[in-house]
Amino acid sequence: MDSKQGSLPRFRKGVGGFPRPRFQMTGLAPRCGTMLLEISRPTASKFRQSALPRMFDCEEEREMKFGLMYEIQIPEPHYPGIEQERYNQVLAQVDLADDVGFDYFWTVEHHFLKEFSHCSAPEVLYGAISQRTKRIRIGHAVALLPGQYNHPVRVAERAAVLDIISNGRMDLGTGRSTTLIEMDGFEVDPAQTKAQWREAIGMIPKMWTEDPFSHQGEFFNIPERSVVPKPVQKPHPPMWVACSQPDSFAAAGEMGLGVLCFNLAGYDQMAERVDAYRDAVKHANPVGSFVNNQVAALCVVHCEEDDAEAKRVAGPEGAWFVAQAENLYAPWAGRQVPDSYKFSVDAVQTERADKTAEDHMASGAFAMGNPDTVIEVMKKYQEAGVDQVLCFVQPGRLEHTRIMESIKLMGRKVIPYFK
Repeated sequence: MDSKQGSLPRFRKGVGGFPRPRFQMTGLAPRCGTMLLEISRPTASKFRQSALPRMFDCEEEREMKFGLMYEIQIPEPHYPGIEQERYNQVLAQVDLADDVGFDYFWTVEHHFLKEFSHCSAPEVLYGAISQRTKRIRIGHAVALLPGQYNHPVRVAERAAVLDIISNGRMDLGTGRSTTLIEMDGFEVDPAQTKAQWREAIGMIPKMWTEDPFSHQGEFFNIPERSVVPKPVQKPHPPMWVACSQPDSFAAAGEMGLGVLCFNLAGYDQMAERVDAYRDAVKHANPVGSFVNNQVAALCVVHCEEDDAEAKRVAGPEGAWFVAQAENLYAPWAGRQVPDSYKFSVDAVQTERADKTAEDHMASGAFAMGNPDTVIEVMKKYQEAGVDQVLCFVQPGRLEHTRIMESIKLMGRKVIPYFK
């Protein structure tokens, strides 16, 4: 065994007080620092090293992870077959990412957002990806939990099936939706989404671990039933939540959930928010069976050998993505904004408005350039305490061939720097 595959280090008690099992997993490297997971020796032996999330909170420095993040954007003009073409491109890109060393594949769930996101049924895409890949983990970023979008029973069932057919490679991120285009389309009351999410997120891990399961709540009432199938990962897959405002980082830590930050705020703002999360997670009362102590942050990424060329071709497409995201909040004008949405609506003006691609590159919201340039940005995210960078590689009209070359170059020169 090499230095990464030697005997397991001694583990201290983890966040939330869960003990660290000491066992030898044949052929598995000690992957330390992100997640606490109770797992039996027989269960562990079934999985490849690549199929497992990082499981322990040990003294070793956290290893930076890299995920692909997608909206599946299709700007106008549209032509017959363009959606099929774009989905086939995404499948080819994740195939390559699996081969070159990316750790995760994530997509959003959005509805009615023509051009900005054509990813309305991500669980179907995940099923296809699970059968084409061998190593990369597959994550919801995020499943929308107000019941009008997804009843929590259906979320738990679909996630369990994906975990089974992917051989234990599924992560579940959840959220509550932010655009009125979607909420009005599904008759969702914005004032109730936070409470609906909180109730649903407490139900899902119990459906995975209890049999029978029942629930009586404000929004959901389920008589005693067996929710099947159960996931492969024990006690259940890692759970995450979308976060934007600083207070939500602390709330995620208190609930033992991993953080998916989509702010595009850059690495400077991340440091303070990560600190708030780490402080809160020390005293977590997890909604599931363990604490998923991880922070992932969104960054628009494009890597080419020619630094100036990377910026030239990707900068305008990243700017298009940001501008379109701003436009999604326009319907809030003239509407009563619930307190739980005020930060997100205001952040469009304070964090994104009137900024150029160069501004976003300077803040680290964009990482565009040659491998050395991208590495320097990733190092700053690592210094801010981020565990994973969500690499948004398909903004706007960026060509498929360039995206493939960027993924390949990331795998050859950027990701190995952090391993």
